[in-house]
Amino acid sequence: MDRKQTLALAIRSQFMRPRGFVGWLVGWEMALRSSNRQRNMWAVGLLGVAPTDRVLEIGFGPGIAIRELSRRATYGLVCGVDHSAVMVRQATRRNAAAVRAGRVALHLGAAEQLPAFAEPFDKVLAVNNMGMWHEPNERLQEIHRLMRPGGRIAIVSQPRCPGATAEATAAAGREIATRLTAAGFTGIQSDMLALKPPVVCVIGEVP
Repeated sequence: MDRKQTLALAIRSQFMRPRGFVGWLVGWEMALRSSNRQRNMWAVGLLGVAPTDRVLEIGFGPGIAIRELSRRATYGLVCGVDHSAVMVRQATRRNAAAVRAGRVALHLGAAEQLPAFAEPFDKVLAVNNMGMWHEPNERLQEIHRLMRPGGRIAIVSQPRCPGATAEATAAAGREIATRLTAAGFTGIQSDMLALKPPVVCVIGEVP
């Protein structure tokens, strides 16, 4: 592996799990990039968050979607879990007022080791995160158990591999839909956002 490939892998690993000063810069890049903001706002809108909802985001990164979720769940609670300590600090700072008010609670952790939550959730969001989960079918089953009947989950994917196409996005959407169905979710629906490459959001409901 040459130096250029090594550098590319190092940068990619920072986007997957930001660490140290470089990870802090990566977090700000993710927060400021217009396509990232558009993707997160779009996904939150599809969830249909109500003012009293309890919401969980897995892999919240710099906290852009957390901020929008808390603006909608004004009398509820928004919880987040992310495996990067740098992102927990950055998202906490970005959502400082809501954290102080007790409307946002952010945790260091991973989909494989979710905290013990006091009450079930009405909505769950994961944006470009499921691809990093170990045993995603088992993770989705666990999330299903954490949700109320009638709850809604949104899994979002925008393929980031070089040369990614609309077909890659469509294939990701089909895979997510299959996994949600296997985990017990019903009413599966998909929507697409016309970015480059396109973004897919697959939504399922808890019967």
